[in-house]
Amino acid sequence: MVEVLRRVGWCDECRFRECFLIPSASKYIVFLLALAAGIGGFLFGYDTGVISGALLYIRDDFEEVRKSRILQETIVSMAIAGAALGAGLGGRMNDALGRKSLIWVSDLIFALGAGLMAVAPEPYTLICGRFLVGLGVGAASMTVPLYIAEVSPADKRGALVTFNVLMITTGQFLSYLVNLAFARVPGNWRWMLGVAGLPAILQAVLFVFLPESPRWLVRQKRFSEAAAVLQRIYPTGTGKAEFDEVAAAESEWHEEGNSAKETGFWDILATRERRMALTAGVGIQVFQQLVGINTVMYYSPTIVELAGYASHETVLLLSVLVAGVNALGTIAGILLIDRAGRRQLALVSLSGVIVALWLLSAAFYLTSLTSPDISWAPDLAKSGMVCPAFPTPENRTFFPYPATCLGCLQADCGFCAAANDELRPGSCLTSNAGSASYCSDNLRSWFSHGCPSQYGWLALVGLAFYLMAFAPGMGPVPWTINSEIYSLQDRGMCGGIAATANWVSNFIVAQTFLSLTATFGTSVTFFLFSCITILAFLFVLVFVPETKGLSFQEVNAMWEAQAKSQNWLPFLGQVDLQEYSKVSAD
Repeated sequence: MVEVLRRVGWCDECRFRECFLIPSASKYIVFLLALAAGIGGFLFGYDTGVISGALLYIRDDFEEVRKSRILQETIVSMAIAGAALGAGLGGRMNDALGRKSLIWVSDLIFALGAGLMAVAPEPYTLICGRFLVGLGVGAASMTVPLYIAEVSPADKRGALVTFNVLMITTGQFLSYLVNLAFARVPGNWRWMLGVAGLPAILQAVLFVFLPESPRWLVRQKRFSEAAAVLQRIYPTGTGKAEFDEVAAAESEWHEEGNSAKETGFWDILATRERRMALTAGVGIQVFQQLVGINTVMYYSPTIVELAGYASHETVLLLSVLVAGVNALGTIAGILLIDRAGRRQLALVSLSGVIVALWLLSAAFYLTSLTSPDISWAPDLAKSGMVCPAFPTPENRTFFPYPATCLGCLQADCGFCAAANDELRPGSCLTSNAGSASYCSDNLRSWFSHGCPSQYGWLALVGLAFYLMAFAPGMGPVPWTINSEIYSLQDRGMCGGIAATANWVSNFIVAQTFLSLTATFGTSVTFFLFSCITILAFLFVLVFVPETKGLSFQEVNAMWEAQAKSQNWLPFLGQVDLQEYSKVSAD
């Protein structure tokens, strides 16, 4: 190996230890690289969070959006559709352009989309901007964890990849603060969506000066450049496994006559160990979304409205608190992921999510049982403001919905709560600006998406507990697992497939949530998510390995050993796979 090191110019002496005499100041470099790359995660999180608050005001500005639940879902989910495409293209582009170049390109696309959203004159231009933002986010979402993992030592890899998830949750938290700050500013939602272009431009500038991933350079047979990057980012006495991997790749390249091997999708499916790795990576990414996290993040203000809070500013303030819990939970994940391990953390996380979803389901069930009744007011009927489903007291028996606030909203009308006590009977009025103004002028609260409830606090507790359970485990673990379970030649392709699966699942959830709540009710919808979460728990228990502390070489040895065992339930009961370090050493 020393000969290999000398050949690529890493050291002039034959003593191996001298190849690692690197200035001590470089110990900060890996963290700084993770911080700069993590801006991509920040953009991911900001876009996820900001649309939830902006949607409240987009509905007010565009009447066709307010009247169309499908159009609201499209505005939210079009960015996710773009992200799915961006992640899908990102797999091949990662291999062709490199991690650094693709992050730079994704920043420029994101900034362009943010500018288009800020000036959108109508909903369809806004949707186009959302699609462009999604393209940038999707490409970055699978590239940033890959870049961080490939510049990180094995014993710190989990924490540093999780740091990217912290940047995601920080972006979500700050997006709610931005929503709150711009709530009273003219053109509020335009500012909310437009300012996202600034951190994208900042990251693009930073990445002009940052190094490429050394493992991508190895993939391109640029061994001397890879060695130079490794010398910059690892302090004295560390990085032996990283140097070994690069040296082994260089040696293999020479032994095989400088032949390049391109990975294809069918090549991965044809090999059992590669197929097992892809199954674990794709499955955990899909379940990350199907347990409902982005119903909470994209529609958090809407869920708070459904829980019985009418004021936009109150809704945004409560959403800030919910997002803060998410960010704090991610910090816990950083502290735990390299101690407790990926698999165990995911299983505990999913257990908590199941309980939280049951709590949310119960809260909204109780809310539906205590929905305030409708009062019949002849004077309002004469004014033309009463919901068309029952214009006069005489024909109220023909009202096709329950004579409650909930029935009023089902009729696409709005509920004007009683003064001083929102739980008393109120008026069901036509859902328009005139009815809302009448309500506020008479010191009454206007409800257009939820009903007054004495159980609203229970729904907030459920949301907070959901994020406390999700954030430390199922938030970072899928991205960490996917950054380390694939071999060097498969990493770009498989990472792109897994990220695409994540975004497609995200799209399905975001595009159907409001429709599910309208069709089955909020309580049943959250109960359905709890059933999916039970399936997620079983999947992780059986198919997802523990990779804590393993080098990339040791992970490869693990898959090879499992493939030879022909076990169809490979990790059932498996807790610690450290024995594979011995396998790889042998």
